Amino acid sequence: MKHEWIPTETGWSVPCLHRIGGGEALVCVSAHGFGSSKSSPTNQLLLQGLPARGVGVLAFDFPLHGESPDGAPPLRLETCFDALAAAEARARSLAPRAQVVYFGSSFGAYVTLLYLTQRPHAGRRAFLRSAAVCMPELFHHKTPEEEARLQADGSVVLGEEYGYVCPLKLTCGFFEDLDRHDLFTLWRPEEAEVRMVHGELDETIPVEEARRFAVRFQIPLTVIPGGDHRLSIPGAPELVLERAAAFFLGRS
Repeated sequence: MKHEWIPTETGWSVPCLHRIGGGEALVCVSAHGFGSSKSSPTNQLLLQGLPARGVGVLAFDFPLHGESPDGAPPLRLETCFDALAAAEARARSLAPRAQVVYFGSSFGAYVTLLYLTQRPHAGRRAFLRSAAVCMPELFHHKTPEEEARLQADGSVVLGEEYGYVCPLKLTCGFFEDLDRHDLFTLWRPEEAEVRMVHGELDETIPVEEARRFAVRFQIPLTVIPGGDHRLSIPGAPELVLERAAAFFLGRS
């Protein structure tokens, strides 16, 4: 496994981990969830499991996440798109003959679908785990204290109380971005073939929202009985890996 810093077109660097030998027919670009990182358990699963099936993997950090440097820009949807674009470009340079596919977890799934609608992209398949299809709504329920800090300072810091690996400074601009980007309105099915997997008992993104999105856009959805948002129950991570690999390899 290799660690690299990928330059973006806007002048900052994105940390990544990858296992790409160069001769693969497929390379997967993996986007992590909110408050997580490229080293998340799901990314570790992909970095170990997909190369064993002939699929290269590159996982990267969004701004403010993981090893994102101090000089990185604020967390905005456009900067997330910049990071994903840089990751995709690097994956393609490492394996020039490979087809690109995408894996997105939660917030990373939300960003990936928006990226596919708004940026040039090479890939035509995306696998979504616990997709935050209702991401804007999650931040409509800030506490009075958080709302007061946001109004007074123009930003609010959310950290360990939400289970985030690193404290995240979220600006008014970030919340405005979310309000302008409703996936139910913006997603264009012609951009990519999609598969979804979701936990029946997801405590963050209700499975009903995942079902509503899947029905609206006729996306095959696997619901894991008893599964939480992280899909951490016994057998769930392995099921996610198998479903993703089968989809990427054209077996489902």
